[in-house]
Amino acid sequence: MTQLFDLKGRTALVTGSARGIGFALAEGLAGAGARVILNGTRADTVAEAVARLEKQGLDAQGRAFDVTSEAAVIEAFEQWDADGIQIDILINNAGIQFRKPLVELELSDWQRVIDTNLTSAFIVAKQAAKRMIARGQGGKIVNIGSLTSEGARATVGAYTAAKGGIKMLTRAMSAEWASSNIQANAIGPGYILTDMNQPLIENASFDAWVKSSNPSQRWGRPDELVGTAVYLASAASSYVNGQIIYVDGGWLAVL
Repeated sequence: MTQLFDLKGRTALVTGSARGIGFALAEGLAGAGARVILNGTRADTVAEAVARLEKQGLDAQGRAFDVTSEAAVIEAFEQWDADGIQIDILINNAGIQFRKPLVELELSDWQRVIDTNLTSAFIVAKQAAKRMIARGQGGKIVNIGSLTSEGARATVGAYTAAKGGIKMLTRAMSAEWASSNIQANAIGPGYILTDMNQPLIENASFDAWVKSSNPSQRWGRPDELVGTAVYLASAASSYVNGQIIYVDGGWLAVL
């Protein structure tokens, strides 16, 4: 059974992984045997995150680049090609949040959220999939969605549109790449204790709403997403494609 989830000999790129959910996922994949490549926009924070994994004896390296820049993404993949590194597993995790009512939202802020949360997943997956297809060995793509892939909330319209797009982009990837033995799936986290959510965690009324509206009566932890990520990155999910798995403590089940 353990062989189904063994990632030894695999290399995983996790975007937006210097902290939060991305770091937890990278740590989990490395713990399952994968060599992980951490990513972020700042070289110093990426290096710090790599050092944290190496201190645990895990196989990690980092590369700082902007996932919303197609030129930067192509440059990164071409460098990995030159170094003989093949990406077997891609976790599209990079994301930002921007809270404002739609009627007050500037186009530039809308575009920034869409570019970071949705377009970047297309840009990075395109480069990864081209190489997976050419190698003929298949691969794994895991996109990070959200509860807002399924339902909307006020003041996060751009984020909701992006994460809804992630669900359908994942299905489009499956439709086109499944015949090349590439499994493209998504994870939809619930309300998770992360830096990005810190203002909400510190908001007493919102914190109370999260706990009262969820049958688990608590926030989730980043490490509680790891099992699903390892499953979707491993041979255990070889016939699972185009799906989004919500890891939300049961929140969607009671809406």
